[in-house]
Amino acid sequence: MNVHARRIAFVLSLLLSAAASGQRAQITPADCQDCHSQAATQPSTTMGHALETVEKSTVLTLHPVLSAAIGKYSYRIVRNHNQSLYSVTDGSRTISMPVRWAVGASFAIGQTYILEKNGKFYESRVSWFRELKGLGPTLGSQNIAPANLDDAVGRLMSHDDLVQCLACHSTNAVSRQNLTLQTMVPGVQCGHCHGDLAKHLYDQIGSTFASQQLPGQAFSLKSRSAEDVADFCGNCHRTWAQIASQGNPSIANVRFQPYRLTESQCFDPDDPRISCLACHDPHKEVDSRPADYDATCNACHAGGKTGAKTCRVSNSGCVTCHMPKLELPGGHFRFTDHRIRIVKPGEPYPG
Repeated sequence: MNVHARRIAFVLSLLLSAAASGQRAQITPADCQDCHSQAATQPSTTMGHALETVEKSTVLTLHPVLSAAIGKYSYRIVRNHNQSLYSVTDGSRTISMPVRWAVGASFAIGQTYILEKNGKFYESRVSWFRELKGLGPTLGSQNIAPANLDDAVGRLMSHDDLVQCLACHSTNAVSRQNLTLQTMVPGVQCGHCHGDLAKHLYDQIGSTFASQQLPGQAFSLKSRSAEDVADFCGNCHRTWAQIASQGNPSIANVRFQPYRLTESQCFDPDDPRISCLACHDPHKEVDSRPADYDATCNACHAGGKTGAKTCRVSNSGCVTCHMPKLELPGGHFRFTDHRIRIVKPGEPYPG
């Protein structure tokens, strides 16, 4: 039996063991690497760390004491071995809660914390921001004064809030709108996007050992239209329909890339050259070099029979002009606006 077959046999034993105990099978990126090289790079990306445990949060590990004073309230996050305790005081009374999870990669723009006390979960009112090198008001709360000390702790999360948060930032945390925390894997892993990997592996095993059928196919976006891809990515990054239905557009939607992209005049729902995947490989970290996107832009705008106009200024560094970076108030970060356009000096934000 070769190495690949032995690996599959090992995974089979894990799947059968999980099934026998009535548990949900846990498929890790390591189980996918023999066949898919992408599984070796994806776990280390920002998406792979979209949710971190307190034990593995580099921010909390490297900053054993974080503190900030906002209005009349003082905040501290203190490290104790592999745990962190979040507290807020008004000078006369203090409320403390353990940090349960860190939302956002330690090496990304910031982290917000999910707190837990007496079976209830809270979104921390302060977050760590890389630009500040410390704590600041959590995005969305910076202009809202707490009514009292209890309110100053953070936002009480409803069941739906927690489901929506963990469904996007982790893997196997939600099943039919029910929380399945016992099987949750922090971060966006293979199964988050590619569906029922246990079935895929079962089919692979059947093909390998019994020649019963071709390997089952995990969900793939390769042949999907630009609109389908935008809607799929928009499940977490927000779709056009989700944002358009809210009304009163503001610069807050600059971080919702699928919505912004579909608002571009050049967006063609059937053209894969304008899909999210035309620029971004979700299995690798986002490329920050503008020149690397020129080929994608010129796939349409290099003249010829495509009908797309060529730029009269340059055919390089396209995104630096046509996808400007905009500061999101309270976000402490300049987001790339995915609404592709000719940017005019002094124009208002095109919501």
